[in-house]
Amino acid sequence: MQQQEIHKFLDRYFTANECDIVERHNAFLTVQLSVELDKQLMNRPFYWHYLEKTGGIPNPMLLTLVTDKESAPEDLKGEIVHFGAPRLHQIFDSTKTLAGYIRLYQNVSQNVSMQTTGNIPLHPWIALNVKVSYQCDRKRDILMSLGLNLITGLFVENFQKQLEQLDLKAKIPDYCFTMSPLIKPQSGLNRIKQYITNYVEADDHTWADDAKERWNEDLELLDHFYAGLDEKPESYEIEKTALKEQYEPKVKVEIINGGLFYLMQNVIKN
Repeated sequence: MQQQEIHKFLDRYFTANECDIVERHNAFLTVQLSVELDKQLMNRPFYWHYLEKTGGIPNPMLLTLVTDKESAPEDLKGEIVHFGAPRLHQIFDSTKTLAGYIRLYQNVSQNVSMQTTGNIPLHPWIALNVKVSYQCDRKRDILMSLGLNLITGLFVENFQKQLEQLDLKAKIPDYCFTMSPLIKPQSGLNRIKQYITNYVEADDHTWADDAKERWNEDLELLDHFYAGLDEKPESYEIEKTALKEQYEPKVKVEIINGGLFYLMQNVIKN
């Protein structure tokens, strides 16, 4: 993960969780944390416990994260964030709780708005980022980013890549309105699920056949080792079970995150 990608991720993370970006620079971000993110990231349980008991006014912290030390001002005080930094992994972990599902709107510029005679319609898209894992004694992961337009039914692969080119915000911009979906979100999720199922079924599964061959070879060795015994000992069943756990082909589908995105018409290409 490159520093530029980390910077972009942090910007989207704080924006999606409704934090104010006090200063946005290509080398650092200064963020006014929300109450929820202060509790998640700043490790101040006694402060928040005391505040809740006394009914005090919350005062979330201001956080500065530096993604490019060389380009940042020398007198800037902030945490240097890079891949492997504890703070970044803490933020990654928090996305599982806070950003498993998000709702974002395309930020339509004021200039575009002023050129229109009426409000700008934003189309609803439902999207999932998914990891498909083929598992046996070896493992292969496939990352899929899938988006579905809930009005037209347009289905797009690599949705996240196109989404990253857009300016998104947590609140609907001025001069815009959201269009009601013709496809219910649950129905949209079912379509995405069926797409993943069809993809897996149509994929090449020689990896599973090869795993079964290696499994059978090791079973033959195991049986040969215990040959001649009238009654197999407990260790035989333990080793046989271990071989099954090691070699048995499995397909695991894990949803990384998802969201509902309201975008201008035709900004996403098939």
